[in-house]
Parts: sequence; C-alpha cells; structure tokens
Amino acid sequence: MPAELLDPALVADSTNAVLQTSHSWGSVDAITNVLIDNWYLLIGAAAGGAFGAAIGALPAFVFTGFLVLAGVAGGGPGVGIGFGPVFGPHISFAGGAAAAAYAAKHGKMESGMAYHNGKDITFALGSRPDILAVGAIFGVFGIVLEEILRQAAVPTDPIAFTVVASAFTHRAVFGYSILGTVSEKASGRFDMGPFEREETGNNHNFGDGEKDNSDMLAVEPWLGEMYKWSHVASIGLVAGAAAGYIGLQIAAGGLANFMVVPDGTNLAAAPAAPAVFFGFGISAASLIFLNLGLARIPVTHHMTLPGATAFFAVTQTAGNDAILAGVDPFVGLVIAAIFGMIGALIGEAGQRIFYAHGGTHVDPPAFAIFVTISLIWLLAYLGVFETAVWVPGGL
Repeated sequence: MPAELLDPALVADSTNAVLQTSHSWGSVDAITNVLIDNWYLLIGAAAGGAFGAAIGALPAFVFTGFLVLAGVAGGGPGVGIGFGPVFGPHISFAGGAAAAAYAAKHGKMESGMAYHNGKDITFALGSRPDILAVGAIFGVFGIVLEEILRQAAVPTDPIAFTVVASAFTHRAVFGYSILGTVSEKASGRFDMGPFEREETGNNHNFGDGEKDNSDMLAVEPWLGEMYKWSHVASIGLVAGAAAGYIGLQIAAGGLANFMVVPDGTNLAAAPAAPAVFFGFGISAASLIFLNLGLARIPVTHHMTLPGATAFFAVTQTAGNDAILAGVDPFVGLVIAAIFGMIGALIGEAGQRIFYAHGGTHVDPPAFAIFVTISLIWLLAYLGVFETAVWVPGGL
C-alpha cells in the first residue's frame, strides 16, 4: 500500500485502505511533502505534547482510547484524531513522559510515587511554562519521527516505535542512564526478586526529592501486580482472543449486529479497518481506572492490538496465496490469542530490560507493539500470513 493512500495527518484511520499483494516503500519526497507542505502538523503536535505534559501522560492516553472507540463505533474521524497530532500517543503520551522526566530531574515534581518520580505518568504537571515547553518539543519530535517512518513505509507500527524512541531520547537529553543501571541487589535485568523482598538501594546517579538512592527500591517493575510470567501470559491470551472476536463482530456485521455474527458472512471480504482498532481502544480507555488508583487493573493494549491484527492477517484474502489465508474464524481467534500472549510476554521482557532498572518511563506496551506488528509483517512477507492489514507500505 503506498504511503499516500493514508491521510498523513491521520495515523491509523485506514477505513478505505485496500489490502495489497506486495510491500511498497515510501520516498523522501513523501516525507518532505508531509512535514513541509503540511507544516501546521507541527503546531498541532507541539500543542499535543504540551497537553500531555499538563494533564499527565496516562490521562492523555486515555483520551486516545475514547477517541478510537468513538471513531470505530460512530464511523467518524475519531480513530484518526486519536492517533494523529494532539492526541496520538507518540505526541501527547510521549510529551507527558518527557515532561515528567524533566520535572523529576530538576526537583519540580513531588508526586508521592514510591518509584522515582520520573516514572509517574499519572501525575498532572500543570501549567509551568518550562514543563509545557518540554512537552511541546517532544510532541514535535514525535510527529517528525513518526511521519518519517510512515512516509518511508517502514514495516512496523510507527507510533509505537516513536514512543519508545522518544523515551530513550528524553533519558539521554536529561542525563539519565539510557538503559538504566542494574542494582547490586539484583542478579540481572530479569531479576525481580529484590522488589518481592522490598529491598532498597539502587545504582542510579540521582536521588528523588528528599530521598537518596539508599531509600529507593532496588528494582521497580512497571506493574507491581502484573509481572509474573504466568500471569502475563494468561491475560495476554484472554485479551488477544477478546480483541479478535470483537473485531470479527464489527467487521462481519457492523454495530447493528454487535451481538451476533450473521450466518453466511464471508469474513474474508469483511473490512478489517477500523474494526481492528476497537480492542485497542477498549484497552486504552480502561486505563482511566488505573489512573484513578484502582489496584490490579491490567494494561492490555499491547495484547489487543497485535491480537486483532493477527486475526485479520489470517482471515482476510488479498490474493497473496499465503499459507494462512481466509482461515476459519475459530483458527483466527486461536492465532489472535497467541499473538495477544506474545505481545504480553514481549512487553514484560521490555519492562525488565528497559523500565525496572531505569529512572523514567520507557513504555513496555509500545515496545511490545512495534515488535509484534513487525513480526506480523514479516510473517506476511514470508507468505505465512495473508496480509499485514494496516502496516505502512502494505503487504
């Protein structure tokens, strides 16, 4: 699918996109046309990054979820708005995360979080001009990198990749360790034992307000209630299957037939977009409860998006004659569950490598999404899956 088939201002509103039989790389002209001819995108991104800084990264992401849900259910522009300038996670969420890193490092943030405050993506940072400016700068960084990846048709999720790249960038800019520093209390990056034993003392090169390193937890897992491998795998299977089935219902019958898939429906010809994004919207919107402090709320958007994408990747037909093309919905749901689990496990690996030993928020779900979506594209390229569904450049 040539990159220009998608509105460059709207990241994932691909309702009218068609499934392609080959990958088409983008061009330098496509990149410059978007970023120069549509320069107003930069203004929207700056405002979106500042918005994320003001209200907090996670509250901003909740807006993304509700907009995506509204777009799928109502058929309007909500999906594109949710993923585009202002509300796109690579802009508002990434801007908010960068602002938290800046505020914590400069002693302008006392959120009360047990971890280093630079990880507190639930905390609203208000209206300080310098904090808003940080959010705005990283919002612009987000739209520029995302559009370079999208218009070049790099076969991954450009939004998720940009969220991760932005986090590593803010660590470098504000003087944090890029990958984090493993405490002497831990045997390696994958060791969560010190957290379970409530051991303190880490090897960071900073304290946190009135606390120094000796008072801080030696290991800080992303979700203290959801880091055991068996738990993560279980919720991944459930979330992936649920997202696949919801996508099936919407694509096959529309919301008017939401409870029942009509008999005789040819799912192979059913539209994948925007139904593929509905599970992601539910996952993102549900994080409002996490932000309100409800314990044990799972984070699942890195399970639902790969799960739904994998479902459509094998149940659709696009003329590619893949090994898995136009398969029975039951098989599709099994594959959706598997990819939900893969997303969950990759996210957990990502949090142990990049988050638990660091001082700011590197987003495990974004890491998992760009890896799993890249894997789906690779399987389509190798002729195992029929299509990569919505990945830039098509296939």
